Amino acid sequence: MKELRVTVAENVPIAKNVYKMRFLLPEKTEGLACGKFVNISVGDGAHLLRRPIAICGYDETSVTICYQLKGAGTRAMSEKKVGDTLSCVLPLGNGFVVEEQEKRIALIGGGVGIFPMLSVLREYAGLGKEFYSYIGFRNKDAVCMEEEFSALSQELHIVTDDGSFGDRGNAVSAFFAGIDAANPDVIFACGPTPMLRALKTELSARKVNIPCYVSLEERMGCGIGACLVCVCKRAGGKGNARVCKDGPVFAIGEVEI
Repeated sequence: MKELRVTVAENVPIAKNVYKMRFLLPEKTEGLACGKFVNISVGDGAHLLRRPIAICGYDETSVTICYQLKGAGTRAMSEKKVGDTLSCVLPLGNGFVVEEQEKRIALIGGGVGIFPMLSVLREYAGLGKEFYSYIGFRNKDAVCMEEEFSALSQELHIVTDDGSFGDRGNAVSAFFAGIDAANPDVIFACGPTPMLRALKTELSARKVNIPCYVSLEERMGCGIGACLVCVCKRAGGKGNARVCKDGPVFAIGEVEI
């Protein structure tokens, strides 16, 4: 983990109220991986807390994140220009890991939860793995990264809540409609809490024993486990977990959703 002054190289809208930012790293940074996140400043004195945002992609010199406009802070971030600098703490948390024996991977993403799924694709594509991607959006205006998912997935299923793009439905229902064909060795998912809760409930109801890992979305203060803002409950009354430090990726049975 490092606190770095990073330089904006790209900051553009990719869907309604969704932006992609790529920033340059001033030095080599160890530990970058799919599913981890950064804690980035908005860049003004009015918004003191950093914003935790999942890594969407990275290379030796840059990191790409995608974020949704939710308030004055992210709107201020969307106004940053190429060449502007921001303070960023990275990499944070624990990410997704595809084990050697896991050859067929199902990716389930809803809304901005598609971006951690894309980071998995980018990291493991071309390594003898097959990916079956199920991504859901509110409507056609929110659809993004279709070409990237299509290029790296063996199968891609896009759904929208209102049916204005792709099939009508959600990412979880799309996954279960295709689970037999995908026959995954492992499941990765990220999205709104109701989506992850529905996934956990349905896996249990169907007695599906495939390993499943989820990335939780929580508000955070420090991003390093000190402030306890992002605490969630471990399953079975086993105490609490810090999403920023112990996660954000957990086995789906490890935490209450």
